[in-house]
Amino acid sequence: MYKLLLPIGLAALVCQPSLAQEIRPETVQPNINYKLPPLSSSDAGGKLTLEQALAQAFKSNPELAAAVLEVEAVKASILQAGARPNPEFSTLLEDTRKATRTTTVQLNQALELGGKRGARITAAEKGRDAAQADLLAKRADIQAEVVAAYFSVLEAQENLKLLRNSLLLAQRATAITSKRVIAGKVAPIEETKARVAEAGVQVELQLADSALNIGRRRLAATWGDSRPAFATVDGEINNLPALPEMSTLQARLQDSPAFARARLEVERRQAMTELERSRRIPDLTVSIGGKRVPEDGRTQMILGLSIPIPVFDRNQGNLLEALRRTDKARDEQKSAELRLKGELADAYERLKSGRQQVVALQNEILPAAQKTYDITTKGFELGKFSFLEVLDAQRVLFQAKSQTLRALADTHRAATEIERVVGAFPSSDSL
Repeated sequence: MYKLLLPIGLAALVCQPSLAQEIRPETVQPNINYKLPPLSSSDAGGKLTLEQALAQAFKSNPELAAAVLEVEAVKASILQAGARPNPEFSTLLEDTRKATRTTTVQLNQALELGGKRGARITAAEKGRDAAQADLLAKRADIQAEVVAAYFSVLEAQENLKLLRNSLLLAQRATAITSKRVIAGKVAPIEETKARVAEAGVQVELQLADSALNIGRRRLAATWGDSRPAFATVDGEINNLPALPEMSTLQARLQDSPAFARARLEVERRQAMTELERSRRIPDLTVSIGGKRVPEDGRTQMILGLSIPIPVFDRNQGNLLEALRRTDKARDEQKSAELRLKGELADAYERLKSGRQQVVALQNEILPAAQKTYDITTKGFELGKFSFLEVLDAQRVLFQAKSQTLRALADTHRAATEIERVVGAFPSSDSL
């Protein structure tokens, strides 16, 4: 029997000439800690900074962790792509009578031709690059989501402060009106109007407090917490983001995660096309073994070659499908480029107009509204203005402050959208 095993051992050595080139499994074993302990109030001192929120989201966001695991999974496909075909062992008995029975032991090894293995590895590596681009795009989305949620909470906090100040103004107007009613200078209906206006501000104050709680929960949800462990966010909403040059942003757009993902998808599809083209070349199967013939007491060596004849199946359908999917990826790349440029232009215009609106409100409208309210309130105390004029001045002042706050928040949202599209934070300056 050992005479039969000798050619099989030789075949094993011949058919595996480059084992050292195989990809080792341990090179793709993940060793990453995706989770951090939950953020506690003591970690942020009751106040959460933007840097803390981003760090916590990058470490604990479940969607981002899933994208990281997808990259590791695709890396494992490179290992599989580099695997060579397994050898095939076969045995054959001819005749059941011992005296005339022949035993054939054979080892078959398929040899891939046409660069199939290299094409598989290239396609798998392009898939890994696409997965890494997806990870960067997801990171940019999470970053933009955290920044947007953070400034929403900051806006809600400022709106709550604004309403509390408005309540103090309303309470002051009610007190002044009550004194004038007691003095007999105005009718009691004026005090009723003042108390109704004060009650309206109290209702809006309750709604603002509820909106703040919702915003805090949404921010905490970006890192997977259902309950916020922070009391407030620490930031200054008046620090407007800078307005960079449009040409600079367009240059950054070429390296943005979303644009890179579309470009890498084209390259991956091209690699898949080359893989399908290589599969048109049939593989060669080498056979080696031995045949034991008892009648003459000797062992015959068997050598064989076999190759399919590509008459009916030339992999033409798979190749055509790969070509069409490559064309589709190119069209999607053009569509993504147009979409990203449009999103960048829209966000840039909102940022530009928002900054102009904030400057006009802070430098002209707000001072004028405040001055009008102060003059009207003082004149009402002296009997020069009616309470309706005081209410109107108070309403105008509150609307101007609310409009300024909304403009500030919209400006930060526009800057966040730019950051998401180009994949980089804009710097900020203080007006």
